[in-house]
Amino acid sequence: MRIGELAAVVGVTTRAVRHYHHLGLFPEPERRANGYREYGLRHAVVLARIRRLTELGLGLAEVRDVLADDAGKDLVEVLTELDEDLARQEAALRERRARLRTLLDAEGGMPAEGPVSPELAALFAGTSHLSDSPMAVKDREIIAFLETAMPAEDRERMVASVGEALGSPGAVARAGEAYALLDALADADPDDPRVEEAALTLADCIPPGLFPEAGELDPDDGFLRAFYDDLAPAQAEAVRRALRILAEER
Repeated sequence: MRIGELAAVVGVTTRAVRHYHHLGLFPEPERRANGYREYGLRHAVVLARIRRLTELGLGLAEVRDVLADDAGKDLVEVLTELDEDLARQEAALRERRARLRTLLDAEGGMPAEGPVSPELAALFAGTSHLSDSPMAVKDREIIAFLETAMPAEDRERMVASVGEALGSPGAVARAGEAYALLDALADADPDDPRVEEAALTLADCIPPGLFPEAGELDPDDGFLRAFYDDLAPAQAEAVRRALRILAEER
């Protein structure tokens, strides 16, 4: 059989056959005097086995190991590992679908920040009336970012702290007051007397558990610098003072 005939019989492409040759996975037959490869039944049997193994999900390196083991012992081990890996993928897919379903069915719909945890989505739903505040919108974006970027244990602490800050009507009202004071500083100078009031009000809204270590308030921290750069000068000064107040309280 020529390479095209072999590929057609087994149900693969000639390109795949040549790729298997290139990888050393499928031995090349001897060439005839005219330079063409001549494949026999044994080649078709081996190629069909390669096809079956790849269709199960084995990588080509695993297929090579299986084909090199005449006793077939490694095949059982490889297929067992593949089955366990598929089981893990199935569990992960079920978990992802459950999260998607929770987001799609959430009361109040999907938050503007996109997919966040159900706990954070519920908190955002409770502050949707503050969406007219540019500072509130920015704050929600930062919280959503932190939930994505933080390690799991820090993420849980952060979401719990946000829940403490926004989990009651009184807390939401205080946050709204802080946002309004910060919004009013959009065109102000850093030495504006209103900066101190905004800082005190903001510090009163931030739960102590959000920054348990003083080192997390390091003014040289790269994320804090980027955050300050994204604010108006007076707003950045108010946030700096609020964080200093929290550090001094601890």
